Amino acid sequence: MIELSGIFQTYPGPSGPVEALRGIDLHVPAGSVFGVIGRSGAGKSSLVRTINLLNRPAAGRVVVDGRELTQLSGAALREARKAIGMVFQHFNLLSSRTVYGNVALPLELAGLPAGEIRARVGPLLELVGLSGLRGRYPAQISGGQKQRVGIARALASRPRVLLSDEATSALDPETTRSILALLQQINREFGLTIVLITHQMQVIKQVAERVAVIDAGRIVEQGPVLQVFTQPQHATTRSLIDDIAPQALPESVLARIRALMAQPHEGSARLLRLAFAGEGADRPLLSDVIRRFGIDLSIVHGQVDEIQGRPFGSLAVFARGAHEPLRQAVSHLRGAGVQVQEVAYA
Repeated sequence: MIELSGIFQTYPGPSGPVEALRGIDLHVPAGSVFGVIGRSGAGKSSLVRTINLLNRPAAGRVVVDGRELTQLSGAALREARKAIGMVFQHFNLLSSRTVYGNVALPLELAGLPAGEIRARVGPLLELVGLSGLRGRYPAQISGGQKQRVGIARALASRPRVLLSDEATSALDPETTRSILALLQQINREFGLTIVLITHQMQVIKQVAERVAVIDAGRIVEQGPVLQVFTQPQHATTRSLIDDIAPQALPESVLARIRALMAQPHEGSARLLRLAFAGEGADRPLLSDVIRRFGIDLSIVHGQVDEIQGRPFGSLAVFARGAHEPLRQAVSHLRGAGVQVQEVAYA
């Protein structure tokens, strides 16, 4: 659906050109919810505005729904953009127009007759839950309702792609969840391809199927969300995941481990971090390991959550036993799909 190949983007700076995007290659499957996450200044907004050529890249190809946008200009590009809706962080509503008028605006600009505009806008307002507020002005509705207007307006032209540029970052957590649930509903009902730009891993966790991590203008990691959450490869990814699933163990936990180590014991003792996801999360692996290898496992810290209805989590366990059975137990866990990492606690 969306293919970015070798995208470079530069802006003038006080000391010369600034590279905002440096060799971006990205594939967004049709009908998917695809997240792009990064810290402020990483290049997220530059990337999303490249997809609809609001920012024309200095180099590279942008293909959307089979059309190479970087080869278009003028009327042809404007026509192609009708297939790409966009939702903005700060809503960008016209204060002088009602809820209905804001949603109808792109259709009026396209020259559609009033009857067809009414036929489109009414169902869209119902879809986003604003039928009863059609006559109100932006100053008379909440932030979440304004964003729903923005979503309805973006859908008015019946796009194939919806770009969301930090659409929930100005909203409170409860409103954010409701807006993300609405985007999921739109994705399911219309088969719309959605690209979410965000700096919040919680947003990715709730709705995205795949994610790309951007840092300093480069994609440093990408893949299915469950895989990226449970097996982060890049330091930036690990830092972002830390926001919702801290990787470092609290000092209080480490202090308890040091106290356990000070007690007399035979054999080996190791502090292990176990990361698991999907079907493996429901299997009684720890009790199986204890029975099979005759070792002791004490859970000292843990967190279990869900991504797209699939469980994932991380446990810190203190393992004690003879050296060889302990080694075999670790090997067994890895063979069962659990990520096992030894944690330093000295």
